[in-house]
Amino acid sequence: MKLSAPKMGVLGLQHMFAMFGATVTVPLITGLPIDTTLLMAGLGTLLFHLISGGKVPAFLGSSFAFLGGYAAITGLAGTKGYETMTSATLLPYACLGVACSGLVYLVLAGLIKIFGIKKVMRCFPPIVTGPIIIAIGLGLAHSAVGNCKTNWTLALVALVVVMVTNIWGKGMIKILPILCGLVIAYIVAICMGAVDFSAVKEAAWIGIPVHKASTIFGGVDWSQKAYIMTAIIAIVPIALATIMEHIGDICAISSTVGKDFIKDPGLHRTLTGDGLATSFASIFGGPANTTYGENTGVLALSRVFNPVVVRVAAVFAILLSFCPKFAALISTIPGAIVGGISFVLYGMISAVGIRNLVENKVDFSKPRNLIIAAVILITALSAGKLSGDGVTIPIGSTGASLTPLAIASLAGVILNAIFPAGDYAANAADAEPPKGNTFEV
Repeated sequence: MKLSAPKMGVLGLQHMFAMFGATVTVPLITGLPIDTTLLMAGLGTLLFHLISGGKVPAFLGSSFAFLGGYAAITGLAGTKGYETMTSATLLPYACLGVACSGLVYLVLAGLIKIFGIKKVMRCFPPIVTGPIIIAIGLGLAHSAVGNCKTNWTLALVALVVVMVTNIWGKGMIKILPILCGLVIAYIVAICMGAVDFSAVKEAAWIGIPVHKASTIFGGVDWSQKAYIMTAIIAIVPIALATIMEHIGDICAISSTVGKDFIKDPGLHRTLTGDGLATSFASIFGGPANTTYGENTGVLALSRVFNPVVVRVAAVFAILLSFCPKFAALISTIPGAIVGGISFVLYGMISAVGIRNLVENKVDFSKPRNLIIAAVILITALSAGKLSGDGVTIPIGSTGASLTPLAIASLAGVILNAIFPAGDYAANAADAEPPKGNTFEV
């Protein structure tokens, strides 16, 4: 279908609004810059299209899967060895860990290119990735409730709107539940006098969306080897789950469009694009990128599969990132609203992990599967939160901390290797790639 420039623009705006609510929610939760987030979503999408040959109509927005990693590192502020650090000063270290996780995509892409996808995916079956995803959501529950407590009225408004629009909404409304929840709850907050617009008035209309203190170049003290290793060890294992998410999203886009993008341009190329976009975004202080299920919904709704439309949306996101006043406006959203939306999102992350296990027919009558899942869940949730006590690995005169989530991820991979006679491993040669995990509500 050949589209005129005006139609391209309108369809591009539709894709941008589809990703917008979820993409800006991540910086609202983590404290990362909103303008940088929008810039990196746009640039990351264009980079992905460049590497994948411009064939896959995918938009890359902020990944919710790494929220646990950010929480694990920023939660160390004020603890032993981190007495002088704050959540803000630890964010660049978390970004460094996420940047390194993006390199895992490249390694896996290389292995897939050499050995083929089915052999490589034996190491990361659903019995490992499913419980990890469940633990990520459950481990973040305390954060959502903490934000909700600041104003339960606003939190419940946001929560109810998200659920109602997602279940009973029609058309575009159904695929924009997060944005609807933000807007309606924000209007209620304004009526209650719970919004302070002073920062918006002071913000400039045009500005640079990259802030040196938030980048790993300006925010990381490279002499602090323990901080660096802790961030890398804590966050990199999360890539095991996000790679599953990527594979699932590419399969979903392939099904929607009617083309097999796993074969052409190839999963190794889409993984490379996603991994490089994640590393690139994190280096400059943005959140990890991931292919967005919301935009797959737009493809299904509009039946327009031209990748150029998605690239137009990426350009719109980039242009919007250069408006500090807009970023300041987003920052005025009360924490209770973020808490209400997070209440659903974190629960959905865990539910997606359960769906991962169900859709891939993991057999829990087998003791090896029960043991792997049990060890992952108990280890990850042992401290009640992802930033709780873990294991310290000596590094010279200091030490790097392994968070419970990191330990759980490694334990799952190791146990799966020790007990390989599982239902997924036994049939991997004939099976399709495991179904993925989209974190949209």
